[in-house]
Amino acid sequence: MLSGLHRESDLIPPSVWPETLDASTLPCMKQEGTQLSPTNQMSSAPIPIAEGDIDKKPRKRTDEEDEANQLLPSLPDSHSLAWDPEPAFESSEKISVFEMEVVGPIDPDVVPPFSWNKLWLFTGPGFLMSIAFLDPGNLEGDLQAGAIAGYSLLWLLMWATLMGLLLQMLSARLGVATGRHLAELCREEYPKWARLVLWAMAEVTLIAADIQEVIGSAIGIWVLSHGAVPLWGGVVITASDWSFMFLFLESYGVRKLEAVFAVLISTMALTFAGMFAATKPSGTELLTGLLIPRLSSNTIRQAVGVVGCVITPHNVFLHSALVQSREVDHGSKGRVQEALNYYSIESSIALVVMFTINLLVTSVFAKGFYGSKEAQSIGLANAGQYLQKKYDGGYFPILYIWGIGLLAAGQSSTITGTYAGQFIMGGFLNLPIKKWLRSTISRSLAIVPTIIVAVAFNSSNASLDILNEWLNVLQCIQIPFALIPLLTLVSKEQLMGSFTISPLLQKVAWSVAALLITINGYLLLDFFISEVQGVLVGLVVCTVTAAYVSFIVYLLHYGGVLPSSWISLVSSKFLRSHY
Repeated sequence: MLSGLHRESDLIPPSVWPETLDASTLPCMKQEGTQLSPTNQMSSAPIPIAEGDIDKKPRKRTDEEDEANQLLPSLPDSHSLAWDPEPAFESSEKISVFEMEVVGPIDPDVVPPFSWNKLWLFTGPGFLMSIAFLDPGNLEGDLQAGAIAGYSLLWLLMWATLMGLLLQMLSARLGVATGRHLAELCREEYPKWARLVLWAMAEVTLIAADIQEVIGSAIGIWVLSHGAVPLWGGVVITASDWSFMFLFLESYGVRKLEAVFAVLISTMALTFAGMFAATKPSGTELLTGLLIPRLSSNTIRQAVGVVGCVITPHNVFLHSALVQSREVDHGSKGRVQEALNYYSIESSIALVVMFTINLLVTSVFAKGFYGSKEAQSIGLANAGQYLQKKYDGGYFPILYIWGIGLLAAGQSSTITGTYAGQFIMGGFLNLPIKKWLRSTISRSLAIVPTIIVAVAFNSSNASLDILNEWLNVLQCIQIPFALIPLLTLVSKEQLMGSFTISPLLQKVAWSVAALLITINGYLLLDFFISEVQGVLVGLVVCTVTAAYVSFIVYLLHYGGVLPSSWISLVSSKFLRSHY
């Protein structure tokens, strides 16, 4: 089709043509020995022109050149033929936070003074991110921790929330400083095979989280309808109404979507605070559990569950994209730092709210069921009935309060899951499709298995609890594949520039990540020891585990955390000990 012309990748895209360069002269300007490659397309050096060409009159273009000029505008302006990456938010979708400026010259390196109006305009992404700290999976961890361990793990809940805040702030820092989100940067940073594995892992954890969220919403509907709507019916309702609601709200702008989340978060706060007021937990025991660390051998599994619920891998990807919903002048260090400051304040406030709600839920079940025979069997599906039997609730039964709170938690986390799926698929694969279609595809990947699960486990609370354990395991497995790329990229000076985290913060962040990965590794080991039986199944698990650990080592080595000399030393010692 372009016979007689050079490769498409050798053509200069129209976006970088000099003002004096006419499109009609482009095909004849590649001279022998002059490579118009992507590395010199933006060069300011003059393009060599054959002697005598200056005095020549413009020649008439051929049909082939006309055809080439028609194709040029559609060609990508990079060295590959990949589609231009679609931003997380278009310019028209972003919220302007710099409308009221100080009159006079502004130093781009100076952070403007604090403004309550600007803090309000920056408020939103942190609260959307914080929903993952109170999804149905977290609620189940809270109620089981309270029922089995009482108030003794509240201190761990607080420190786990602080660790989660640190990692989410690093995610926001990456998104603000680079103007791109984590999935996009992984696509650019890692080889194709590695980024495809990372994408597959992100999709798996998204599906696992979405099953928990949708099932939680369905249980809420089942509770509020007195069982008239079966579990699978609640799944269909949740999948259909909130998927369309998300697309509808997104078309009206980010601020409208954030307002809906504000209503849902307020609903959760009011319902669980109402439960707290109705059950009247002990304030003294609550403060003791919050301030004095205690851990016994009987509560290790609940402790691991509390920490494991803090970091949801897809939430790390989500937050780095959500912060791009505000306009930030990346040419001004002061403006970027200002945005980071406001996002840090907003995220901290959001997680304080979520920590408080988690604290209320844990305290309610510690007061009502710690040391009782129901403690070992309580879960999301039967918690409402247990609460109703113990406390009744007077004019407004506590069963309905629990159902409303659970429904709000499930619905809000379902929307953030849809949002995260959209960014993950778009960032890793860079597919040239519309956002609504990408959201529909990512949503379908999660909803279909959820409906199958709902039909299979419709009438068995015990089976739902076992399923929840497996889903938690799936999410635990994926944690390294979100944290390692995040910490690798946010520590990279070539990418972050002056916003690279300090060596001290790098050590703290890697220590937190190592602790979380170790804790989740313990949970995985404990789960497989108790659940995996048979030689063949054990062999498969060992093989998968070896591949899993190898990929983690590769990511650490690729990021410079594990030097080649260390890996060579370990390999040589292993070989000498076995051969």
